[in-house]
Parts: sequence; structure tokens; C-alpha cells
Amino acid sequence: MARARIDDSIGYAAVEAAVAGLGLHPTSTPHQAAAPHQAAAPHHAATVAGGVDRTTLATAVRFSLQLLAERAKGNTVEVRVPPFAAVQCIEGPGHTRGTPPNVVEMDAETWLSLATGALEWMPGVEAGRIHASGQRADLRGLVPIAGLRMTS
Repeated sequence: MARARIDDSIGYAAVEAAVAGLGLHPTSTPHQAAAPHQAAAPHHAATVAGGVDRTTLATAVRFSLQLLAERAKGNTVEVRVPPFAAVQCIEGPGHTRGTPPNVVEMDAETWLSLATGALEWMPGVEAGRIHASGQRADLRGLVPIAGLRMTS
């Protein structure tokens, strides 16, 4: 079952908080804008790199992937950011069973760096931070995602 769409105000706030907390933009200060749902988060929420709580990081990843899927509709390429989310995007021949032929996979910090413009596609691939397999497994022209470019 598909997840409910993340509201823009919650999603953008989560991306901003995660990007700042991970230090992806050196001029940002940590937790400039906390997502509204964070206030209700339990105090024992697990933290990840940079002190970003897991809930905020998960929301930021899911929201940014949601934007990618909405802007590049299709099911030719599967973009995976384990353990948080995976989406299918980009028009073209799709698949219906088994492992898709075109897969892009990376960790959450790499995805947020790519989605916000802190990392470009080819340097990420060449450094081994982005794993892309298949002829169509290329997100150039789709990232950074418009509106996610963080400014201080």
C-alpha cells in the first residue's frame, strides 16, 4: 500500500532540518526549521549523523523522493534510499515483476546531497556514493530537485 502524500510544509521543513543537521550546506545552522511533527516525537528518537533524528531524516528522504516521482512520472527507474523509501519514476518501458532493470541506490545523506544540489550526479557515481545499474538509471536533469536547493 502506498504511503499518504507528505504535506509540503512538513516535507520542506524536514528537508531543511536534515540538510542543516547533516552539514550539507556549511552556512546553515542546525535545525533552522523543525518539522511541525517533531514536537510530538518521543524524546528517545534515534539520531543519525549530525544529530538529525531518524524521523526527520526519514521524512526528508520520503518527501524529496515524492517530489522526484511527481515531477518525473513513470516506472522505468527505481530510486532506492534504504531503509527509508523507494520510488519508481521516469517515463519509458516499465517492469511489473521482480527486480527492475534500472535501479539507482544510495544512502540518505547522499540522496539529500544530490536532491539539494550539494552533490552532482557524476562525482557521486565516480566516488561510489551512487550505485546506478541499467541503461536508463541516470538522474541527470532531474536533480537537484527544484525548490529543494537550500539557501542560508
